[in-house]
Amino acid sequence: MTALPDGAPRPPAAAERVGIVGCGLMGSGIAEVVAAAGLDVLAAVSRPASRDRGLGLLRGSLDRAVDRGRRTAEERAEILGRIRFTTDPDDLADRTLVIEAVSEDERIKQEVFGRLDKIVEADDAVLASTTSAIPIMRLGRATSRPERVVGMHFFNPVPAMRLVELVPSLATDGDATERATAFVAGTLGKEPIRCADRTGFVVNTLLIPYLLAAVRMVESGAATPEVVDRAMVLGCAHPQGPLKLADLIGLDSVAAIAEALYAEFREPLYSPPPLLSRMVECGLLGRKSGRGFYAYT
Repeated sequence: MTALPDGAPRPPAAAERVGIVGCGLMGSGIAEVVAAAGLDVLAAVSRPASRDRGLGLLRGSLDRAVDRGRRTAEERAEILGRIRFTTDPDDLADRTLVIEAVSEDERIKQEVFGRLDKIVEADDAVLASTTSAIPIMRLGRATSRPERVVGMHFFNPVPAMRLVELVPSLATDGDATERATAFVAGTLGKEPIRCADRTGFVVNTLLIPYLLAAVRMVESGAATPEVVDRAMVLGCAHPQGPLKLADLIGLDSVAAIAEALYAEFREPLYSPPPLLSRMVECGLLGRKSGRGFYAYT
């Protein structure tokens, strides 16, 4: 942190121009909360169809917020007015913070960071990843400035969930971490927690074995999804059962996080059960595909 002329510490620079790479469930949710905080948002997507889907997700979320009285129609229009889309990643050159929100695939994320490194002009810009499991050091190494790369793991649905896991790598410098913290807590009004740069961070290291245990119970025939979920809601006062939660997260995401955890720690409790792998292979991904452990309309 730099100092003012009188010696007092200078607050981290505000991230006024925010870029988001990807506009699926996570990317659109992040775009919504950033725009709601009054900032300019530029979402980079791979093709026009992705833009249309992202815009549809944004409108759907904001429409629900208006219907439930959480936002006014005027606020909805203002938020949408602060969000622009581009299919040319070079348009992110002037951004002071770029948040990567593409699929949970290490190779794809590394390619994104390698390209952002060449595009984003400001040397002090912060490059953040929403990864839920991949160590940040592996993404930082894809750039020439790993000291500016930090994990910023939001939770779905982003507008409703207050927690953000902030993950500096061993190479991340203090200024980037301070700016990321100020952005999450001060600008967005969310609750950041500092996590070590290890696969799964805090939440998923604890959550994924629980979800996998529920899948194994169904796989073995010990209980149906309905019985497992009802038991955990009524017996442990959970807001929803583990299999409905897995459907909400996305079974492909659950499997990817489990595989990353197992690759790092080699603990059997992290190994994806065959039932989960088969469901992902045939496209039963949960809410996003219309069917997982439950059917959705």
